Amino acid sequence: MKRNHLITSSLLVATAATASLAGLAGTTAATAADRDHGRAATYLLTGDPVDASNPAGSKFEGIGADEKRGRFYVSEVTGGELHRGKVGTARTQEWLAGNGTDGRYTARGVTVDAKGRVYVAGGPNGISNGGPNGIDPAGTDNASRPDLWVYAKSGELLAALQIPGKPVFLNDVAIGPDGAAYFTNSKDAEIYRVAQGKNGWSVRLWADATAKIAGQPGFNLGGIVVSADEKALVVAQGNTGRLWRFALATGKVRQVRTGGADLTDADGLVLQGNRLTVVRNFKKQIATLRLSADGRKAKLIRQRASSPDRVLTTAKAIRGQILYVDSKFDEQIASGPYEVIADPTR
Repeated sequence: MKRNHLITSSLLVATAATASLAGLAGTTAATAADRDHGRAATYLLTGDPVDASNPAGSKFEGIGADEKRGRFYVSEVTGGELHRGKVGTARTQEWLAGNGTDGRYTARGVTVDAKGRVYVAGGPNGISNGGPNGIDPAGTDNASRPDLWVYAKSGELLAALQIPGKPVFLNDVAIGPDGAAYFTNSKDAEIYRVAQGKNGWSVRLWADATAKIAGQPGFNLGGIVVSADEKALVVAQGNTGRLWRFALATGKVRQVRTGGADLTDADGLVLQGNRLTVVRNFKKQIATLRLSADGRKAKLIRQRASSPDRVLTTAKAIRGQILYVDSKFDEQIASGPYEVIADPTR
């Protein structure tokens, strides 16, 4: 989160501060009442104040869950901060700063492995904003920025890696049964594999499905989970509403049979046993499907409306509940309260 802000309009700052305090008071009361069996129904995130140096406020997207330690991590799109929370504690804290920390100006998908290491997808972090020679108007060389990061549970940076040779939009990430992390690319139908080897951390193109999956305008590959039999990755293509199965042994891809279920704007995926939860962000729907153990077919069980006042993006299951990120993507100027919620309809 930004530590120093240039204040050019006292009226703007005062208005934002008043709104933030009002939202904070309401949220604190709600979370105290919502506690259930050591869990909270609402978790409060700390956002940036709206001022001249941060006119958009704070927007969020990714969430990673550490089941063993009862922790979860949330990524901030506006600045790239990483926030950390604990199940049952209604307030989260900023865990890692953004705004250039480790070359991170934005952050998207997040996941955690068995050792508590945190993997962060950088979205468009390394894509030029259109300035001369790949340098944006602020003078930052976007083309030299990392596309992903790996952190120890202590917060120590283990790796900051860049996809060589091309711009990518790394969207979401899942840990495979081999312990490697698999990142989806929303610009092209690709999945990248990140692992630690004898020579340190490295990233490589693991699956190129561009010949099979036609790219469409908007976001292509996004949410990703491992099938129940641990032999495949199931990936959402948000702009078309299709699900794709990538065989872990070969990288071969095939479309998941969903019986024509409407899954457009599919974003985050959560798999619990054979139940697949699909967060449909701007459609403001939560779809529940029964996914076969091999990930080859899925049957729609129900669709339900999520809160009309929120755009939920990604979600993760932890300690018996699913936590959903309220992104604030529908607000031109985002204002608090900034929240992660357990009930997507509230």
